[in-house]
Amino acid sequence: MFSKRLKELRTQKGIYQKELAEVLGVSRPTITQYEQGKRNPDTDMLNNIADYFEVSVDYLLGRTNKKNEMAKLEKIAPKGTLELLNEEELEFLLEIANDNQRQVLLRESRGLTDSDLAKAIKIIKAFAEEEDK
Repeated sequence: MFSKRLKELRTQKGIYQKELAEVLGVSRPTITQYEQGKRNPDTDMLNNIADYFEVSVDYLLGRTNKKNEMAKLEKIAPKGTLELLNEEELEFLLEIANDNQRQVLLRESRGLTDSDLAKAIKIIKAFAEEEDK
């Protein structure tokens, strides 16, 4: 699955193997071997590839079809806050980030601690669920 995902991401980005190799600090034949499934990257390289394409390692390895959920979340809230939220709350946070009217909540929460921000997200989610009833 990794080889397929790597080639897919590279072609979607419109870059050649040589360009990707230069960015990652490896040879073009290494990228070719990755894409043909003849070689697998080590953990550090896997992380570098995920960072470059702004996707999760899980996406690269085929463990999820969600390309960059965690990367997107890490741009929205500090990692410490994300670790305090469960799966449903993380999904709700993504909904907030994709809603222009709700984004103001995130902007106004910049000074909060990780714990306080996590609590605020939980409270907002509870209100939203109550409103949906």
